[in-house]
Amino acid sequence: MRLPLPQFNRSNRNPNHIAEVIETTTTEFLAQCLEPDDLSFPSMPPFGSWVKSQDEESGNQVYAVVYYATTMPIDSVHRARALGMSLADLREEQPQIFAMLKTEFRAAIVGFEQPKQDSSGSMVYQYLPPRPPQIHQAVYRCESDAIVRFTEELDFLRTLLTVSGAPIESLVAAAIREVYQLRKADREWLIQAGRTLSILLKDDYDRLRYILSQIHP
Repeated sequence: MRLPLPQFNRSNRNPNHIAEVIETTTTEFLAQCLEPDDLSFPSMPPFGSWVKSQDEESGNQVYAVVYYATTMPIDSVHRARALGMSLADLREEQPQIFAMLKTEFRAAIVGFEQPKQDSSGSMVYQYLPPRPPQIHQAVYRCESDAIVRFTEELDFLRTLLTVSGAPIESLVAAAIREVYQLRKADREWLIQAGRTLSILLKDDYDRLRYILSQIHP
């Protein structure tokens, strides 16, 4: 049984610090959202949003895209059931409900940022890092500038197209939509993303068309 993560005072931590790694593999990690200070559900990161964690030993910042999220009871004994109450009523009459639930998400690793040895900056790589983030490492929402820098190249699209256990076409489209918005509707970038997808999916026109149909300039 997984115990709930400890509560954190929001005033004492980075507001982008949203979760903690609880399972990790070469290609993805599972994170549990931190419990909020008030009586509310943990903030669930949107499908296709960008997060990052760290391989503490190497200092690599590991970038990933959220492809699955769920809120569930903290154990298999206490199943959630319909109560017919609003959130306000739950806070008033059943506040213990919020302590009995957890929110988790899975994120597919798409690359990493490695500090230079001379401490003059860092390099971005769009392939799997030597190691994923370790258990109990913090998970952050990616800052807009970091996502824009990471997506200068488009090799991450190839990685997303190979994610298992996810609605791939919707995931690729959601990731592109978010980047496009963060890039302030950079049409040239969007055209290049479409061209990259057309090369990667040159033998599967139906999938390409379905992805492009979900991207709205």
